[in-house]
Amino acid sequence: MSQEFENYYLQTKGASSWETIEEAQKLDSLVVKLEDKKADFSGFKVRIIGASFDEENSIWKYQQLFFHDLSIANNEAELVNPHLDTMVNETSGKMEVASAIENPELVRGSGIRKISNPNFLYVILVVGGLITAISFGVRHGFGIFLTPISLEFGFGREIFALAIALQNLVMGFAQPFVGAFADKFGAFRTIILGTLFYSAGLFVMAFSTTPDMFYLSAGVLAGVGLAGSGQSLIMPAVAKRFPAEKRSWVLGVVGATGSLGAFIALPIGQYFVTNAGWSETSLITGFLILAIIPLALVFRSSASSESEKTDQRVSMKEALIEAVNHNSFWFLCGGFFVCGFHVVYIGVHLPSYVTDLGLSAETGAWALSIIGLMNVVGGYSAGVLGGKFPKKYLLSGLYLGRSLVMIGFVLLPPSDIFVLTFAVFMGLFWLSTVPLTTGLVADLYGTRYMTMLYGIVFLSHQLGAFCGGWLGGYIYDTTGSYNLVWWISVALGLISMIAHWPIRPVTRKELSAVV
Repeated sequence: MSQEFENYYLQTKGASSWETIEEAQKLDSLVVKLEDKKADFSGFKVRIIGASFDEENSIWKYQQLFFHDLSIANNEAELVNPHLDTMVNETSGKMEVASAIENPELVRGSGIRKISNPNFLYVILVVGGLITAISFGVRHGFGIFLTPISLEFGFGREIFALAIALQNLVMGFAQPFVGAFADKFGAFRTIILGTLFYSAGLFVMAFSTTPDMFYLSAGVLAGVGLAGSGQSLIMPAVAKRFPAEKRSWVLGVVGATGSLGAFIALPIGQYFVTNAGWSETSLITGFLILAIIPLALVFRSSASSESEKTDQRVSMKEALIEAVNHNSFWFLCGGFFVCGFHVVYIGVHLPSYVTDLGLSAETGAWALSIIGLMNVVGGYSAGVLGGKFPKKYLLSGLYLGRSLVMIGFVLLPPSDIFVLTFAVFMGLFWLSTVPLTTGLVADLYGTRYMTMLYGIVFLSHQLGAFCGGWLGGYIYDTTGSYNLVWWISVALGLISMIAHWPIRPVTRKELSAVV
């Protein structure tokens, strides 16, 4: 067979519709999968579909390359060779030469969905990265407001820290519902609503004068807005449009651009806070967030690399039950809790901790900025490595690295150079966990309900974020020092390293078809 295809799909059919269980860009990998798992497919009909894009007509065309009916009792026929030059006729059970099938009916209900021009996927990737850069850059910079707001109103640091902790908690609890909304109604509508909430939160924060107003603005409104326009929604929205082989890399790219946004936004934000004031900076940032709305237009197409409909036997509720009954799901949640604790504790309290050491506020802002810059390297590298090595072991290594870096930061004497060196190493381990964790959710449970399931995992991240943000302020106000929080962070990192080790994929018996 001389024709080459851009994508290949391994599908099975039981009592109802065809279901895609594996996709690849190389045919050999599906053949190996089919040969290795032949016993698992007993009782099913099996086929392999090739997909190629017709540039002239701008449509996908499909060809059935192989068919075998393993539901027939005592069927002892061997699988064809890796080149699959022949196929089995579904009605006769005999081998025939494969013929091109351009009729879309072949894939209707089969688990394959037609996608627009593949080049447009990279437009979505670039724009998704820009949205993440804006949203995450602003979120990463809330720590620069902590000291000026606390000094102006005479609050303890616990007040604004609690507002940011509340933001993370609201974001976490909203994320599964926002994810389910996006799975059902599309990313475009979700991003628009989220952006409006996010911008409103910053506008209200600019005029806040009491703790309750900060809790409402920086906490509730911004938290809901981030759930609908932040990285945790953009990553699945972009990744599910790409084939499985590219997903880890795509997640790394989106995560890296978000960190680049943090690197650019933080020094600029600190400049405006110092020279214009925190209230004016909040207003400017609120207008900046509105730039996400026109960018979100690329998500008006809901095309995915996988099926629009899941097998009717598997509803969203059933997919959720199957995931939460899988032990590895909770190991993943526990590990991501620690990520949230680390990121928000350091993001909110590092600038103030640096000034407590007798260093300048600019050093603290530059430290957060360098963390963001180095995470461009770390996040992208994590995405690339996640496509080559087991993600759970990479995650274990990242959490161990964080703990070791924090031990050195606490024990060694402080200086400007030392703080910036800490930022370099912490940045490499910073949000490199996100593309790996997001990719692991897709690997374990598929992409059909990926946004919702990742939303639940992200909820655990935000519970950790709440604890890290609030506990840092509480312990500082109680003891006058952050030292205890640093050692708690070290211990949690070691626990998370251990928690990722036993994560394992689901088996066919544990998880129904959700992809």
